[in-house]
Parts: sequence; C-alpha cells; structure tokens
Amino acid sequence: MIVRMSKVEIVGPKARIQDALSLIQATGVLQIERDAGGFIEKGVEEHVRGFLLDEKTLSERLFLESLRLKLDELLSHLPKLTVRKSYINPVSIIDTVSYTIDKHLEVCRGLRRQKETLQKELSELGRHTAFLKTLGTLFTGALETPDLDFIGLTIKDPAAVGRLREVLSRLTDWKFELLTAVAEDGATVGLITLGKDFSDKVRKALSDEHIPELDFPPSFGRLSFPEKIVYIKKRTEELAARIRTVDAELAELCLRWTPLYIAVRDWIDERLSLLRTTASVFETKMCFSMHGWMPSDDVPRLRSQLAASFGMQMVVEEKEIREEDLEHVPVVLRNRAYFKPFELFSRLLPLPRYTSYDPTPFIGVFFPVLFGIILGDAGYGIVLVILSFILLTRFRKQRNVADAGRILRVASLNSIIFGFLYGEFFGDLGHRLVGLKPIIVERSTAILPMLIFAIALGVAHVALGLLLGAFSAFRRKMRKEAIFKLATLFIILCLVAAVASLYVPFMVLMTRPIVIAILFVTPLLLFTGGLLAPLELLKSVGNIISYARIMAIGLTSVLLAFVANELAGLTGDIVVGVIVGGLLHVLNILLGILAPTIHSLRLQYVEFFSKFLEYGGKKFEPLSRGH
Repeated sequence: MIVRMSKVEIVGPKARIQDALSLIQATGVLQIERDAGGFIEKGVEEHVRGFLLDEKTLSERLFLESLRLKLDELLSHLPKLTVRKSYINPVSIIDTVSYTIDKHLEVCRGLRRQKETLQKELSELGRHTAFLKTLGTLFTGALETPDLDFIGLTIKDPAAVGRLREVLSRLTDWKFELLTAVAEDGATVGLITLGKDFSDKVRKALSDEHIPELDFPPSFGRLSFPEKIVYIKKRTEELAARIRTVDAELAELCLRWTPLYIAVRDWIDERLSLLRTTASVFETKMCFSMHGWMPSDDVPRLRSQLAASFGMQMVVEEKEIREEDLEHVPVVLRNRAYFKPFELFSRLLPLPRYTSYDPTPFIGVFFPVLFGIILGDAGYGIVLVILSFILLTRFRKQRNVADAGRILRVASLNSIIFGFLYGEFFGDLGHRLVGLKPIIVERSTAILPMLIFAIALGVAHVALGLLLGAFSAFRRKMRKEAIFKLATLFIILCLVAAVASLYVPFMVLMTRPIVIAILFVTPLLLFTGGLLAPLELLKSVGNIISYARIMAIGLTSVLLAFVANELAGLTGDIVVGVIVGGLLHVLNILLGILAPTIHSLRLQYVEFFSKFLEYGGKKFEPLSRGH
C-alpha cells in the first residue's frame, strides 16, 4: 500500500541546526524539500531566507570535499580485496588521515606508473609469444650453427606464401627453409632459415615484395635472432616477477589501510550530506526552519526524539496538504508480509503517484490465481513447491531470489488446487494410476467452457480496473474522466448481456432494452471521452478478449503432458518410458513456470493496470546515513 505522508515543518534556534540535522539523519524518516513553495505561509516570505553557512562550516565542507576526492583516487589505485571492518572512530583521526593520504597517494601513483610501464613492455613482447611457441624448437639446434641466419616475417596475405617460396628458391638456389604459423591474434607469421651469404639479397627482395620483417623492440640491439629469442623469454619472466612485486606492495597497502579509509569515506559522506542539506534549510533572524515530507506514522516518534534531545527548543508542526501539493508528495510503498515478496514484480513498473494505488497487493492477489488457473496440474505444483523451498533454503540471503521462491510457493499451491479441480496430476497420469477425476471440468475436452470462463474472468478483471479508475478520478475531482470510465463499464456489461442473450433463452426479452441502454449511454461516452472514446471502448473489449490466452496456454500444457504419458507408454520398456516421459514433463514444467508467469503479469500490467493506475510518482528519499 502507499504510505500516508505528512507535510511537516521543523523550527528551532539557529545555533542548533547541525545538531537537529544529525538527529534527523539518524532517524532517516524526513525528506527535506529545497523549495519552500507551499510550506511557508503568505505574508512571512519576506522575513525568511536560505540558510547561510558560517565561515568555519564552509571551510569544513571544502576540506571534506577535497579529502573525499583524494580517498576516491587512492581507493581506485588499490586492488579490490576483501578487507576487515574498521571500528576506529573516523572523527578522532580525520587530521591524521588528511596527512597520511598524501603520502599513500604518492606511493600508489608511483607504483601504478611503474606497473603500467612494465605492462606496456610486457605487452610489446607478448605479441611475439605465439610465434616463439610454435617455432621455438627450431632454435635449439640453430644456436650452434654460426653460418645460418634467421629472418622473421609478418605475412598479411596467407596466399602470398607460395609466391614467397618461389622468390626464396630463386635467390638461394633452394637453400632455405620456410616455416609459417598462425598467431593468437590471427596474423600469419613465418621464419626463414638460410645461409648468411643470402641474407642481404633476401631482405631486399622481401622489402620489394612489401613483406615486413618481424619487428623487435630497439632494446634488442644487434642481437642475433636466436639470441633475441632467449632474451624475450628471460625478459618476460623478469617483467612478470616485477609486476607481481608491485601487486604485492599494493595488496599489502590495501589490507592495512583500506578498512580505515573506507570508514573515513563513509563518515565524510554522511557529514557532507548534512552540510549540503543545510542549503535546503531556511532562517529568520533568530530561528531556522526546515520543511519536508515524512510518513505520518513516524511523526510522533520524530517529535518525541527532538523533545528528548532539545526540550521545547524544537517544534514539529504538521501542515495541511493542499490539492496543489499532491503532485509533489513522495511515495513510499509498504506492504504486509504476504505481499512483500510481490514487490519484486511491482518494482518492474514505474512508481505510482501518491494519489493512485500500490500495484503490489493486486499482483499478490491475482498473480497466484491466474498462474494456478493456467498451469493447473497438481503434480507440477508439487514439484514447484519443492523447488520453491530449495530456493528459500539455499538463497535466503539473496533478496530477489528468496522473494521469487516465496512467490513460486504461493503460485504452485494454487496450481495444486486447480490441478485437483481439473483432475490433472502430471497430465492424465493420476487418472491412469489412481483413477483421479476432475471435480469441475476436464480441460482437454471442455475447450468452449474454458474459453467462456477465461473471457468471463477478463470481464470481471477489466470491470474492477474501470471501477477503481472511476473512484480514483472522483477522488481527484476529475468527474468527466470518472463518468467516462463508468460509461465504458456500463456499455461493456451491456455487450456481455447482449451476447449472453443469444444463448440463454429467458434473456431474449432483454435484447431490446439492452440495445436502447447502449444507444442512450453512447452520447454520454462521446461527451466525456471525446472523439477517441469509441477507440478506447474497442481497446477495453480487446483487453477482455486477450484473456482467452488463459485457456489456450493451459490447454497447450495439458496436451503436452498427455503426449509425454502416451509416448512413455508406447516405448514398451519401463526404464526408457520413464526417461522419455520424465524429460517431456521436465520441459513442460519449465514452460509451466515461464508461460504462466509472463502472461499472468501481462494481463495485469497491460489489461488491468492501464484502467486505473497512474505512474510518475516521486521516490521518497529521506535524509539518512549513507545518503
């Protein structure tokens, strides 16, 4: 439900403003408004102005903002490790931290620069790694052959390898060896082994053919090719070791100092929040005044806490909420234990306005019922109940997963109930084994009755939505909109009665009065809804027809369960039959979770909520620790 809010004003002596804000922050129940419009009474605005910070407080704010930036930079340099919690009072060491932070920043910046330099050099060497891994075995014997030369290549076009062999064979009289490999980045590299007498001619030919030699860093100097290979391996190991050393130093710094710095940062955030909020407070010559919104149930508690701390110096006054204030009232959704998990679904929607409705209770009531009607299998429901308890047991600390488990538990219980009403237990397996029979209807054969039931459910659901929309419009004094919704509802009910008169004999006499009633209400519909009113009416009728998906999706699930049991019986082997039937039932259960969930929510989000729910509410953001 949407919590009832109060518009409040707190007044006290100017000297106690920071103490009052600290207490309000600790309670976390008041959202302070920057705009005093609607709070300060006419005639006294000229005596009220924005609160001005004194020089000492302003200096404190600038100091803390600068220190906060340094803390952010330092923590960005340090690794993300799990650290202990610091219990040292940040206020007592803030001056020490302002001194140590500069020294640690200097150390971290130096280590970061050093690591970046090492990583850059390692990256430059790394592009030769795949080439060396592939061709490294060639160099073992080549090191002892001084009359050979080695030329590394980067071949852009693999198709040029054939042309390259022709050039080399002509220049060296077939006294060469060419090996190629594909590097990790997809490039083709090659190694030419040939006598030193041919080196210059080959290098010139490669340049003419636009085939570049493998480029090595300048630090390699005039090392021979095999010596370069040895150097790369050795240098790579040295760089990796030095990077590990730098990481170890950063980790040690992180484990030792991060808990303290995080505690200081959190305290600074709270303190800065107070100092910035001061800009939203107003003052006269002697007093301060702050204005805002808070849950009405929390007003007595805040009033008693202020009285306990400041005596009669602080006054909390609830002010009248005017009609023009309604658009600015922040929204708090607070639900009972049963409905609380269904906020998982209502959080997917925009926040409703303060004058509208909380969608959570409606989802909590209708979603499990629609889910049960669609799935409607007692066997599947039992499996889902077990799954829900597994989710609640293993993921109790993960809020969203635990809420999903609680929703699944309620929905699966509805599936069990409707499963017995339909006489379904893993399809017709219950009937085959123990003679289970439907209590109300067998869905696999009663297609038309199920379709009528689904449409009737749609009529009831949409009608409720229109009634809620009309009530909401009357409450907001929008009588024209309210009458339009009631007229739409009346015509829909008349259309339902007209269709029923075609099949129910005693209702034939009602056909003419129904038509006259529709003709009488239609001008009212056009007057209140405008020229687009007929389209809105057709839209509502279409919303009702879309509830036929309840029958269609449920029938699909039933037939798939029957097919699973039939195929299991046709195998002629118990083991194979259990496997085949079990796999199809597992697939049907997975579909039985997804399809009813998606379509049940769609029927509420689109067909139901569109009739009365108003979105665009302001989130309640009270002054509290951590904000």
